[in-house]
Amino acid sequence: MPWSVRACVPLPQLWKPPVRAGLASAILLAATSTAVVRAAFDSPPIALTTAGKVRGRVDQGINVFKGIPYGADTSTRRFQPPVPPESWIGVRDALEFGPMAPQPRPPESSFFPSPRSGTLISEDCLYLNVWTPALRDGHKRPVMVYIHGGGYTTGSANLDLYDGERLCRRGDVVVVTLNHRLNLFGYLYLGELGGPEYAASGNVGMLDLVLALKWVRDNIAEFGGDPHAVMISGQSGGGAKCATLMAMPSARGLFQRVVTLSGQQLTGRTRAHATATARAVLATLHLTPDRLEALKTIPMEQLVAATQAQSFAPVTDGGVLPRDPFAPDASPLSADIPMMIGNTHDETTLLIGAGDPSTFNLAWESLPAKLERHVRAFLGTLDSGQVVAEYRQLYPEASPSDVFFAPPRRCAHGKAWCWNPSAGPVRVARPPTFSS
Repeated sequence: MPWSVRACVPLPQLWKPPVRAGLASAILLAATSTAVVRAAFDSPPIALTTAGKVRGRVDQGINVFKGIPYGADTSTRRFQPPVPPESWIGVRDALEFGPMAPQPRPPESSFFPSPRSGTLISEDCLYLNVWTPALRDGHKRPVMVYIHGGGYTTGSANLDLYDGERLCRRGDVVVVTLNHRLNLFGYLYLGELGGPEYAASGNVGMLDLVLALKWVRDNIAEFGGDPHAVMISGQSGGGAKCATLMAMPSARGLFQRVVTLSGQQLTGRTRAHATATARAVLATLHLTPDRLEALKTIPMEQLVAATQAQSFAPVTDGGVLPRDPFAPDASPLSADIPMMIGNTHDETTLLIGAGDPSTFNLAWESLPAKLERHVRAFLGTLDSGQVVAEYRQLYPEASPSDVFFAPPRRCAHGKAWCWNPSAGPVRVARPPTFSS
């Protein structure tokens, strides 16, 4: 019988066509064999996660999975720690980014590029993305988990800026990016106003990151990665979140390396400062502290509007974050974790100076007040006047604006790097030391 596509069998059995088939049958066989091989290469990659199977795509030889859920919809768990997603049956497409976390829209710039058109904003935002050279090949590649910038208020992994394809190929690593709760959805501290139910509310955005790292621990081997060789990294707010994770007991053992850029989170917010922010948000929403339950049903858009003009950051609450990450020294939780620190030169001239031009012409008398206005969320219990005094001692020729924007530079004594006070002031100009 003539060869046909319907008669297709495994390739080794198709090696010799019958002599009688003639030239036409041989051509058809070659076309069929080519189609089989092409189908093998073109078939989308499928990975098995703890919640179910996901289908990705291949981009220039790299397997790409976007929008994999690592946590359940947070809309029904506002201000509460995240929980894993529900399992699914069958194969779930992981071809597009998941929704961005609720947030006010910053002006578009080179620092805040526009996400792809059509990107949704939703409280159902706990999704991550994976780029990997291969699945299930036993190579145990290093894993790079990159946390996006934007402070604790804005930002998303849904940007071409964070595409992991080239990094994945160049370093033979597995790259993971993710979205998580921001602003009041992730960092509104209600523990002093609402009692034990809200004890973790000031840090649920950080707990989202912990849940994502647990997903990496439990699933990354399927994607060709080594769960014992995980490096967390990030720039600006992403770097600050990395530094904060180093002091969180729930994150212990989930990563083995840290790289931060312009994100040295030395202190958390005090409970007093965080409670003051919570009261301001409630006033904006015309709520009193005895009506906290109303926060669970207010429309998302109304809550986003209430984040305007407020600062948010992790809270040193004595539980989720039991102490400041790097003040007065580094948390002993991460004494065995190598950490690389860098800064983006003159970053705060854009992030702060663009919105407040007066910062380029400060006087010594007005400098502490400017620090209070713009970076109080990062000061913790540090006194802004003392911060200014110590930087003046380090840089006697600097102007007040130089000290405010202070890029990292070698100190006069040549023994240590100094950090940007707008990213997180320090009491002393020497590297942090670990407690025993």
